[in-house]
Amino acid sequence: MGKKKKRVPRNWFIPRGQEATDFDRKILSFQEQGCLVPPRRLVLNDEQIAGIRRSGVVNTGILDMLEEKIRAGMTTEDIDRLVYDYTIQHGAIPAPLHYEGFPKSCCTSINEVVCHGIPNDCEELLEGDIINVDVSTILNGYFSDASRMYIVGHTTPEKERLVRVAKECLEIGAKAAQPWGFVGDIGKAIGRHAHDNGYSVVRDLCGHGVGLHFHDDPDVDHYDTGEQGMLLVPGMVFTIEPMINMGTWEVFVDEEDDWTVVTEDELPSAQWEHTFLMTEDGVEALTW
Repeated sequence: MGKKKKRVPRNWFIPRGQEATDFDRKILSFQEQGCLVPPRRLVLNDEQIAGIRRSGVVNTGILDMLEEKIRAGMTTEDIDRLVYDYTIQHGAIPAPLHYEGFPKSCCTSINEVVCHGIPNDCEELLEGDIINVDVSTILNGYFSDASRMYIVGHTTPEKERLVRVAKECLEIGAKAAQPWGFVGDIGKAIGRHAHDNGYSVVRDLCGHGVGLHFHDDPDVDHYDTGEQGMLLVPGMVFTIEPMINMGTWEVFVDEEDDWTVVTEDELPSAQWEHTFLMTEDGVEALTW
């Protein structure tokens, strides 16, 4: 018996009493071809984009501040305190704090921890560690989200290369994100570069829409899923945040806290993340 094809949702429509614009007609033409197009709520207006941009300035300021502070001997709780204090002093709120029960203001993920590491007083940074600090900020109701890798002192050439290639993967994914292209183009480009360098890409987690909410559509996979995904149109805001592993792409979640994601083979992982606005000319980074 033949399998019924999955119906593509008709996300784009013209509100009653409103005339279709050229922008509407262009999206509708993709929808009529059976493409997955964004719902109207994902195409943000100038006021909303300006609010996200201001949030991104605070978010970037936090990551810049940590560049000067992170050192061997400090704990991940020390990092969390720095993030909380800077965020509050700039009139903002740490988005991760109490989000679905997450107890801290940022995620601190060291070496084989892929993401969602929970800061604590017992975890001390050692010379040669690589650590991802993931910071998300709410300013006047607008969300931004970015993460950065930090090398503690001097590390091995192997870890340095992993950190560098992970950043290149983010940059290559951003270049692949083009207006009137598709989300799937991002993962194809990232996966190709990671694999060409002998690394794997985590498949269990993805980037996401952001701005009016912490997490929204579309899902942004960082590997080639074999599908084109959602149409990318000007006005959409989303993260690209590839997690690149030295060994297998497979991961597990620590049963003790139900948050910390670790590589299955416990080899190192690296991740970089930015919030991007899609424009008529490509993406603009709202964090950096």
